[in-house]
Amino acid sequence: MSQSDTRTRIKPSEAVKEPPMFKVIYLNDNQTTMDFVVDSLIEYFDYTAETAEQITVDIHQAGQATVAVLPYEIAEQKGIEVTLSARSQSYPLQIKLEPETVN
Repeated sequence: MSQSDTRTRIKPSEAVKEPPMFKVIYLNDNQTTMDFVVDSLIEYFDYTAETAEQITVDIHQAGQATVAVLPYEIAEQKGIEVTLSARSQSYPLQIKLEPETVN
């Protein structure tokens, strides 16, 4: 190659995207105790006792409530952990994940 040869540099056009976020939603039922729900919110989502109690009341009154918004893999893992804990104590607590919609 001589010094007059032209070299073309290609810039990569990879934009880093934030991972999609998902809502972790607890569904109310008539068998899972409020104590279990409060404890699970404290243990798995690091809420204070006061906040966990308020979220539990919201779940009970509205029939469901979003307890966290997390990247999919983390939301799924938390949902599985809470569900396994509930089943080990014979509670039918159901948790669903929904994509967060950005307006």
